[in-house]
Amino acid sequence: MSNPQGKIATLPPPPPRVLLIDDAFTLRRYCHSLLAAEGFELHEAINGLEAMEVALQRPFDLFFVDINMRMMDGLSFLRAARATPDLAGVPAVIVSSAKAEAEQARAFAAGANFFLTKPIDPALYVAVARRLCGLSPRPRVAGDRLAGRAA
Repeated sequence: MSNPQGKIATLPPPPPRVLLIDDAFTLRRYCHSLLAAEGFELHEAINGLEAMEVALQRPFDLFFVDINMRMMDGLSFLRAARATPDLAGVPAVIVSSAKAEAEQARAFAAGANFFLTKPIDPALYVAVARRLCGLSPRPRVAGDRLAGRAA
């Protein structure tokens, strides 16, 4: 595709595709709003089993995963994803209310790349998503509550 000056026009890269996996509707909506404002393409699942079905339908750039869910918990989802060639390399962030080091160790052993605790810090949540999707940090803007936190 070229323009009248003979230069080749390039399309912008597609937005990173993120799968939010959590059984709590309000938390999914909140996280969805944080990342939608940053231009991410978002998909949701209410448990690990549904997440596996969704994740196998299209490629994802990042998973945000709650630990405690019915049918298939987050750690079981991570182990299954890491054993599936098409999903094994997708970065995964565990989001949990558990702050114990043993819980974090279990998450990392299951294949998590990062661990965030609830309640969610919105700036940190966005910064982690941007970093794990290979995006540059948000520039600092006066009064911007989301800028300035690095993962």
